[in-house]
Amino acid sequence: MIIGKIEKNEKKIKFHLDLSCRKCGKSVPGGMQTSENYYNSNSFKIEIDNFKKTYLCGICRDARRIKDHLKNK
Repeated sequence: MIIGKIEKNEKKIKFHLDLSCRKCGKSVPGGMQTSENYYNSNSFKIEIDNFKKTYLCGICRDARRIKDHLKNK
């Protein structure tokens, strides 16, 4: 997954986050990419913190989408 914007000729940095679903607690792979300039900036740190707080695994995310879809019918 890409965090932030990466310009066309900008260097990419690959890093790993220890992610777990906020609903079920399941641990998931956290391979991420960002630009060299964005990495370790204040905006980057804020975005990563928010991402970790709101992350849902695929199963929980799909269940939520189905529930919301059925609710809106």
